[in-house]
Amino acid sequence: MKKILTLITVSIATVIILSACGSSKNNSADKDVLVIGVDDKFAPMGFRDENNELTGFDIDYAKAAAEHMGMTAKFQPIDWKTKETELSSGRIDLIWNGYTITEDRKGKVLFTKPYLKNAQVVATLTNSDIVTLNDLGGKKIGLQGLSSASDALNANPIQSKVKTVSEYADNVLALTDLKAGRVDAVVIDEVVIDYYMSKQYGIFKVIDESLAPEEYGVGVKKGNEDLLKKLQAALDKMNEDGSAATISTKWFGEDKVVK
Repeated sequence: MKKILTLITVSIATVIILSACGSSKNNSADKDVLVIGVDDKFAPMGFRDENNELTGFDIDYAKAAAEHMGMTAKFQPIDWKTKETELSSGRIDLIWNGYTITEDRKGKVLFTKPYLKNAQVVATLTNSDIVTLNDLGGKKIGLQGLSSASDALNANPIQSKVKTVSEYADNVLALTDLKAGRVDAVVIDEVVIDYYMSKQYGIFKVIDESLAPEEYGVGVKKGNEDLLKKLQAALDKMNEDGSAATISTKWFGEDKVVK
């Protein structure tokens, strides 16, 4: 009986020691790493280049901020529809990829100060007869699902007059269907369509009326004020030392960062 009890005691002690070692290892490995959730098809903010490497304004911006924080940025491609769930579950530390600040999202995450201005606009083909928001009546519209594009369209009276709204996993698929004629227009971030228009000259146009102005921020898990404070300090420092302006000029040709 004593022998059995001794074996049980030794086994329990071994499990506790191994668990502690494993826990310590995980903590030491993770404490200097900032896991950032991104949509890897959101050019020019975060996307794959010809070598399948992640690149973009937000990628460079996040790397620089992490360096200022004494940390290393690790990028985790996610389904944009589940971004807040990924954050609240702890699988990522930040949502950082053209993440629009909205009142609804403020109830789910903590936000940094806005760092970039944007707007939701309507893109169509250059030969389209759509030139105003009213022209969307009876048309087929495409947009990225569970994005601020959807919020902007739903908040405008024209939404009740459109024929159909198709939701896509990303903007690339929406623009592909636009080129194929499966939708008549796409509601999309201005910075995104500007990028595609510069790369695919003469295919798309943007109507003069925008649906909604907006601002990008970085999303932090509710309750993690310490990380938010540390990140905001890094972003403020990047504005002061000019590194934010340098990154903006690289991607946009000018300093567009909100000070």
